[in-house]
Amino acid sequence: MSRPTTRTALCGPTMLALLTLTLSGCSREEGPSPLAEYEPTVRRIIQAVRTEGRQYQKLSALCDGIGPRLSGSEGDRASRDWVVTTMTEDGLENVRQEPVMVPYWVRGEEEGWLVGPVRRPLRFTTLGGSVGTPPEGIEAEVVVVRDFAEFERLPADRVRGRMVLFDFPMRRTTEDMGGYGEAVAYRSRGPSTAAARGAVACLVRSVGTGVLTNPHTGVTSYTEGVPRIPAVALSMAEADALHRLASTGTTLRVHLRLGARTLPDVPGANVIGEIVGRERPEEVVVIGGHLDAWDLGTGAHDDGAGCIQAMETARILLRLGLRPRRTIRVVLFASEENGGLRGGLGYAEAHGNEPHVAAIESDSGAGPLIGFSAGNTTREGQDLLREVIALLAPLGARQLRVGGSGGSDIGPLAQSGVPALGLWPDVSRYFDYHHSYEDVVSNVDPGLLADGTAAMAVMAWLLAELPEPLPRVEGGGER
Repeated sequence: MSRPTTRTALCGPTMLALLTLTLSGCSREEGPSPLAEYEPTVRRIIQAVRTEGRQYQKLSALCDGIGPRLSGSEGDRASRDWVVTTMTEDGLENVRQEPVMVPYWVRGEEEGWLVGPVRRPLRFTTLGGSVGTPPEGIEAEVVVVRDFAEFERLPADRVRGRMVLFDFPMRRTTEDMGGYGEAVAYRSRGPSTAAARGAVACLVRSVGTGVLTNPHTGVTSYTEGVPRIPAVALSMAEADALHRLASTGTTLRVHLRLGARTLPDVPGANVIGEIVGRERPEEVVVIGGHLDAWDLGTGAHDDGAGCIQAMETARILLRLGLRPRRTIRVVLFASEENGGLRGGLGYAEAHGNEPHVAAIESDSGAGPLIGFSAGNTTREGQDLLREVIALLAPLGARQLRVGGSGGSDIGPLAQSGVPALGLWPDVSRYFDYHHSYEDVVSNVDPGLLADGTAAMAVMAWLLAELPEPLPRVEGGGER
């Protein structure tokens, strides 16, 4: 059945208590928290995750045992089967795969050389979705710019027939993705921007931080009507070296031979399992992350951690006998990395008319916990979430960030007005690993993975258990 976009906020004494709340800087009238009765259960959940959690073992089984999971690949198929088996063994109900069509891009062989002023191999990787080169490769002079503004100032004859390197460094951030948002524009828009002025290939500085010699991949996109040119990401050290050489007036030449190609779409699937609610099973709290991962590392932070946190949330709650009023639905989404959110859009199309109370995604790695982000809920709902976060203080949680879609995969649900939450960790080290060979289980801290699991479990259980649903903004939208 469909659910109205306006929900009545919490009523009676609970509502009055919420209206007098002030956590995170406001004063609250003395008195018990409206969530005080749930505190013992919250402590049980945290303790169970910390002492009985299998999240690190499952992350190893997924990432070490199966490996990369780019959509359309054998790893993608194997991971879905593994999740179905594991969730079934954990006691989840209605475990299934829901088909969606996904893109199938193949990296192929990669060979790149600096051939002038000296000859040496380049440290690089092809960007996802890039076209390949002719079998013999391409070779051209390289022009180096820092950003789009500098590129637009170049004379036309300095671009035509050349490769363009956008050497835009990503700034390291702690509590948001701002640095990533600035830098990723060059990965996504750089190739078509360069091609529109006659460039024959595009090189970008890897969108990441951390190890200087480690290239970071990621999806690029092409503008309709503009020639599609090969696109690669250089390691930070490689981009620095080419920039220094260019600044002395040295002429740079690069040879690339890429086997990248895009094949026809193939069947993929979202993987779903549930704890069916004991009183209002038709009302749903979604938790999850995206199961696909780039093919350089094994997707341990992005987004193996989020998938395992959701799976372990369900297992721990079942193990403790905590079947909530509403249904908790684990959704591991297909094809987020290079698929235009095929999994998120497919889920919204199949289930968008169902009464979703909230959706929670974890897709920012397993760093130290800061709190949650939340969109599409009222001020009363925000106050309630701050009360929940206060219960998570032993995990390091302290803040609610208001606004946003909660995550890419639940974004389509957020667009329809569903309250959307994102697990919010410190991301200052996340982009050392993101989309690179370093995104492996050895770079995931077991204790921090457990903290994120416990936070998701508590938030999901409370939102599914509280007598009234989380208040949503009238008519949808964020506030």
